[in-house]
Amino acid sequence: MKFTPTKLAGVWLVDQERRGDERGWFARTWCAEEFIKHGLNPKLSQCSASFNQRRGTLRGMHYQVAPLEEAKLVRCVRGAVFDVALDLRPASPTFRQWASADLTPDNGRALYVPEGCAHGFQTLADDTEILYQISAPWQSASARGVRWNDPAFGIAWPLAGEALLNDRDRDLPDFPGQP
Repeated sequence: MKFTPTKLAGVWLVDQERRGDERGWFARTWCAEEFIKHGLNPKLSQCSASFNQRRGTLRGMHYQVAPLEEAKLVRCVRGAVFDVALDLRPASPTFRQWASADLTPDNGRALYVPEGCAHGFQTLADDTEILYQISAPWQSASARGVRWNDPAFGIAWPLAGEALLNDRDRDLPDFPGQP
């Protein structure tokens, strides 16, 4: 695996190093030793999947608060997605900044989102499926979110005019303490 830091502290791109032959290819997608070596949380508590029928579907921006803060490794296994991490850690040098990556099965890329960061994505193709590896179990009492188009962050969603959201995500609040 190849680890590349993003502009956000603690947020990493994790690329597969595919080994191929006449049969196809093989690649590791997760390794506790490699995550520890890069200072990332290696705990795996839950794996989840998200299927999205329509291009433009937007989910986010979600996170969990203590004591169940979660790190996520997010990978697209079908379709294409614009994936976003948003730094909500007040002590972070990249507080209130965001980073994104296009994830597809072809590029084999994943985004590592550490504890204290919100996560969201917008599908770039119909029939897109996302796989999550998560460090803490989901608990409704710890679940939080901020509005996907909060001007405090200025996330440049590629299909903002086509955003398909559910009521829960549409009604998320703006980030507290805005100027």
